[in-house]
Amino acid sequence: MTGELPTYLTTREMADLLRVKERKIYDLAAAGEIPHSRATGKLLFPRDVVLAWIENASDTPSPDAARPTVVLGSHDPLLEWALRESGSGLAAFFDGSLDGIDRFEHGEGIAAGLHVVQDGGWNTEAVSARFRYRPAVLLEWAWRSRGLIVPPGNPQGITRLADIAGRRMVSRQPSAGGQLLLERLCAEEGIALPGTETPLARDEREAALAVLDGRAEAAFGLEASAHQFKLDFVPVCEERFDLLVSRRDWFEPPFQALVRFTRTPAFAEMARSLGGYRVEGIWTPHFNGS
Repeated sequence: MTGELPTYLTTREMADLLRVKERKIYDLAAAGEIPHSRATGKLLFPRDVVLAWIENASDTPSPDAARPTVVLGSHDPLLEWALRESGSGLAAFFDGSLDGIDRFEHGEGIAAGLHVVQDGGWNTEAVSARFRYRPAVLLEWAWRSRGLIVPPGNPQGITRLADIAGRRMVSRQPSAGGQLLLERLCAEEGIALPGTETPLARDEREAALAVLDGRAEAAFGLEASAHQFKLDFVPVCEERFDLLVSRRDWFEPPFQALVRFTRTPAFAEMARSLGGYRVEGIWTPHFNGS
């Protein structure tokens, strides 16, 4: 559901809003713990009273509360460069897609980058239920080429995902979108994941550096990161990287400085030179909360 909430919410809508089962809503109403009324025997929940009740009862910051001018979530080389070169003044804290979503929900930044694959495609399922009734929008940043980063000359002869079996692979934190995707692809192909003794990389740069300095034989990373460190690359798939943005902060000067910069020739040239990016759909909306 997007757009304005109805004046009165049904039990199902209330359950969606609180992310609980409908049975829990009935229990809360029976105990008098949630504002409600009855019409012809049907439970209804007045929108404005309910939203005030949630704000007063929740530890989550109000949607109108000021957020730090920080971009959270998954690391993207093009985004990191653009934040700096645009003069936006936006800082970055990259520690994985799921970490970014959590921090964004708790008001720790104005945007979060993510690339989370689910049965319905990229990213939308990861945010739609959680932010359905919140002023947040999911906007496309880029399509990125992801695959296996290997040393120059590809000495192990890795040509497909199945070839990572038995190799020293870079590990990523559980909250990283790249790790979630690797686990999904390996499960689909029946490939055993590497052990926990492999090096842990918390962003795309660290993953490529682990291959460059010989701590790992391969990393599941970005084509752009391979090019940056003059490493070889074996493509596996293309992924959509999006930004979950606070709707209020989208219109503020820091974020608008970033938006304007993405329309310049310098941005288009950097996307081309990094390699593995398609940015023609940048800022296409894929989800809009209430």
